[in-house]
Amino acid sequence: MPSPHEKLGRGRSWMWCVKTVKWFPVIFIVSVILWSYYAYVIQLCFFVIPFGLQKALYIILYHGFLFFFLWSYFQTIFTSNGRVPVQFRLPATELDRLMQAESDEAKIQVVKRFAQNLPVSNRTTTGAIRFCEVCQHVKPDRAHHCSVCGDCVLKMDHHCPWVNNCVSFSNYKFFILFLGYALIYCLFIALTTLQFFIKFWKGEMDGVSHFHILLLFFVSIMFALSLVSLFGYHLYLVAHNRTTLESFRPPVFQIGPDKNGFSLGKFNNFQEVFGDNKKTWLLPVYSSLGDGVTYPQRCIDEDTDTLLGGCQRWDDQENGCSRWNDPEEAFSRIAFSEHADSDSSTVHPEIMIVD
Repeated sequence: MPSPHEKLGRGRSWMWCVKTVKWFPVIFIVSVILWSYYAYVIQLCFFVIPFGLQKALYIILYHGFLFFFLWSYFQTIFTSNGRVPVQFRLPATELDRLMQAESDEAKIQVVKRFAQNLPVSNRTTTGAIRFCEVCQHVKPDRAHHCSVCGDCVLKMDHHCPWVNNCVSFSNYKFFILFLGYALIYCLFIALTTLQFFIKFWKGEMDGVSHFHILLLFFVSIMFALSLVSLFGYHLYLVAHNRTTLESFRPPVFQIGPDKNGFSLGKFNNFQEVFGDNKKTWLLPVYSSLGDGVTYPQRCIDEDTDTLLGGCQRWDDQENGCSRWNDPEEAFSRIAFSEHADSDSSTVHPEIMIVD
């Protein structure tokens, strides 16, 4: 029988093997990029294109697109997906009550009492406070547990094996820029190598000696076709302030599921991800608004189930609903109450515990 020390050693070895395997898709992408660099810069620009303006222009543009592509790619990979604040974790006393609860309803009540002062408005399909039994904390709005990462992720979109990371609140902008610059990179290669593919088709170029260039044309077209649909889909999600998970399963509020519950209008939705500084929109630097925990939501008319006045607004306990003129102010002015105002037809965007 193996000793406990040997079992622990085997477990650690297995974990390292799993972690290594997770990097294979990233290694594959990096290998393709390195080969494309060789095929384009060495084989095409140095050996095929004669010295002149065309060669200089191709080399400069290629390295510019490659720089932003790699910058956004590595930002997506190495940016931490964020952790749930400690305020959401059940203390030892509450955790003991939860473990000793004899029924599911009793467990729900324990979590409910603990979460009554937390900024959460999302619920389970049964209307209960969302709780992660693995991480042992209340889930913030839009947070989900990732079984691959082994942790709860703020505003989780999906786990992407091609970046070996979760696409979430902290790196969603980087991921979209990565898709955009990767698409531009592939289209640039495809357009600039098209003329050589035509020459080969006409028999004006030896396909054996220029195998890398021809293969590069087909590979760039293949990747561009897959990227254009994925990039377009995520632009759609940004415009509607949804994640991939929320597009398949709408978030549930106290009034029920609402796929547009976090939508603030297309431009405001864009600013939530890319920020309010136009100079940083196209740069893979962090500029997203908010903290990944609290989110401004629409004020809904319970009678008409539409936006009040046809605009996105938030509750202000002193002045009523006010428009979002300053994106940063919108995130900082969210107040949290325990019940809805009975004199108003709006539903507060804050946590509301109703017995």
